[in-house]
Amino acid sequence: MKKVGLYFGTFNPIHIGHLAIANHMAEFSDLDALWMVVTPHNPHKKKSSLLDNHHRYEMVYRATQQYPRLQPSDIEFKLKQPNYTVDTLAYLQEKYPEYTFSLIMGEDNLKSFHKWKNYEVILEHHDIYVYPRIAEGEIKTQFSNHPNIHSIDAPIMEISSTFIRKAIANHKNIRPLLPEAVWEYIDEMNFYK
Repeated sequence: MKKVGLYFGTFNPIHIGHLAIANHMAEFSDLDALWMVVTPHNPHKKKSSLLDNHHRYEMVYRATQQYPRLQPSDIEFKLKQPNYTVDTLAYLQEKYPEYTFSLIMGEDNLKSFHKWKNYEVILEHHDIYVYPRIAEGEIKTQFSNHPNIHSIDAPIMEISSTFIRKAIANHKNIRPLLPEAVWEYIDEMNFYK
């Protein structure tokens, strides 16, 4: 049974923090592969600064080319909106019965996980791999010793896509924060200016 980790994000744009975490999860956990699932539109985020789905997918595709265990996924583009993680997992499990799917999330997301739609169902059927984040608040006791929740001691990456977009708009050179192929695409397409 192949174990696939799902790392969801708007990836607007994908940056070296995302890549470092994804690669760390693929290399230092028992996952066989990691799919970077580009989310179409998070209802909690303003749509205006969000690039079109295909552009964000293209950046993730370019960023993951040199990492055989990482791959981009546009699976959520095909599902009805608004979409919930529990529905995506059910869809994937049906489509790929030969795989087991796990979630990758930051500690900050684990703190609000109890607010997710049908989080108990997710936890019952899927492992969750958690990477450290600097964040306020406590992790609910029900999650701190759960057998399906695994803390992975990944490097703490506090780079945000919001910071990158603002910096580009202000004509700052943030090239070291982006995979080279992504920087070139943003530059060529004149994004975030």
